[in-house]
Amino acid sequence: MQIKPEIAHLNKQSMSVIVENLCKVYGEQIAVNGISFSVKKGEVLGFLGPNGAGKSTTMKMITGYLPSTSGKAIVCGKVVGEHTTEIQKQIGYLPESNPLYMDMYVKEYLQFLAGVHQISDAANKVEQIMVQTGLKAEERKTIGALSKGYKQRVGIAQSMLHNPDVLILDEPTSGLDPNQIVEIRDLIKQFGKEKTVILSTHIMQEVEAMCDRVIIIYKGNLVADDTLKGLQGKYPNQTLEEIFRSLTIASDAVYA
Repeated sequence: MQIKPEIAHLNKQSMSVIVENLCKVYGEQIAVNGISFSVKKGEVLGFLGPNGAGKSTTMKMITGYLPSTSGKAIVCGKVVGEHTTEIQKQIGYLPESNPLYMDMYVKEYLQFLAGVHQISDAANKVEQIMVQTGLKAEERKTIGALSKGYKQRVGIAQSMLHNPDVLILDEPTSGLDPNQIVEIRDLIKQFGKEKTVILSTHIMQEVEAMCDRVIIIYKGNLVADDTLKGLQGKYPNQTLEEIFRSLTIASDAVYA
């Protein structure tokens, strides 16, 4: 049973990301089961679900790092799989594992990526992103010598460095302390005013602070797609965490 999205979007031309009946199957295991949604420019989408629900798999298919079994993803008007290289130039991606070159210095690493992206005025862009992500004081340290929180900042910096049109973040505040969380939250909100952001997190306070809209998937199926206000209106006197639990637990009978 596929839950129809509740958001009435204007038209496909206004969407930065369109997912149509996207499916991923591993052998007999269905990881993502024909989900559909779209995200427009200037929108921060909270992409939620329990562990193993298919969130990271969906993000990898949107970015082109993982081929879909069926269905398609369209990013900035281009179909993933047909124009993957072009699409990846327009996407900033922070994967859950946040792979980094541990032996490189912070500034050196960002300069290297600026070269990969062929960024004009690279020196200024690197300086700017280090200031924005709070890395300036750490620029001469090797990435391997950084704390988990600062490594996460490096991952966020690399995802934003080339000023992408679409930003896809998988658990971006993982490992950050409360002060760092507020700083990165503000940075993501600022970025999301002009770009498209898809944000996966288990921290409901982050969703409430940053997101315009929420999608919840469970066992690879879409079970909710609505604004925060819309969800709260359907489930009055419940916190977002309680709403999340209600939707996923209720779906057990449907997707058993």
